[in-house]
Amino acid sequence: MARKTSFLLAVILLLNVLVVSGCAGWQQDNDVLYQVSTIGALSRGDFDGTVTFKALKEHGEFGIGTFDGLDGEMVALGGQFYQIKADGKVYPVADSQETPFSMVTRFEPDRVAQVDQPLNMGQFTQYLDSLLPSKNVFYAIKVEGTFKSIKTRSVAGQSEPYPTLAEALQSQVTFDFCDVAGTMVGIRCPDYIEGVNVPGYRFHFITDDRQAGGHVLECQLDKVKIEIDDTPDLYMDLPDTSSFYKLDLTNQQQGEVGQMGKGPAIE
Repeated sequence: MARKTSFLLAVILLLNVLVVSGCAGWQQDNDVLYQVSTIGALSRGDFDGTVTFKALKEHGEFGIGTFDGLDGEMVALGGQFYQIKADGKVYPVADSQETPFSMVTRFEPDRVAQVDQPLNMGQFTQYLDSLLPSKNVFYAIKVEGTFKSIKTRSVAGQSEPYPTLAEALQSQVTFDFCDVAGTMVGIRCPDYIEGVNVPGYRFHFITDDRQAGGHVLECQLDKVKIEIDDTPDLYMDLPDTSSFYKLDLTNQQQGEVGQMGKGPAIE
């Protein structure tokens, strides 16, 4: 009996050390992708914001996401947060605004590359794959320079009762840019993350003058600098709301998230 008690105490002490160490690591480690909610919840119409942008900024200054009610596309770049609404214009983000789904990190590039030739989206993502040491972890990606063309989209804010994400995207507004300078902010997720996030690449774009942008649907590069930050750790903040608790997230199929499959997708 004494031996069992001693063993149990040792396990409890070890767990305490691991929890404390984990918390300390979370506070100090910049190679973490912080995620609000799941893509499965968003796809089912869980659009209510649960985390303020003031709180989101504590976890990173670089990333993508959306806003309460699915009101446009979010770009976080260089510590500044931007909202690109369905009118195609860029608006500043107040600390009090909330997000139902976002991903941010503290961007510290681990590898840099230069592209000086026209590449379409498919060629570009294939090139990115060749730069990665593994497809089984997360990456934050910044693509800065000039683009021969970019097609983006945004979505107007939705009202309750909320539609599904696929239904909301039927009324998306698209924007076309030619010979434009700006930055694509992107995240790459591994295939096994389906349901929690979207496998593959997705990017949001903002022009150098911070006047326009959106979620990237298509692009053709001209001359760009690519910076990639390995973010092997994922920290997920699940909503503590009745709507999230009531969602049926079982047996999700890739088709349910419509355009959110592999490749350029929604948040």
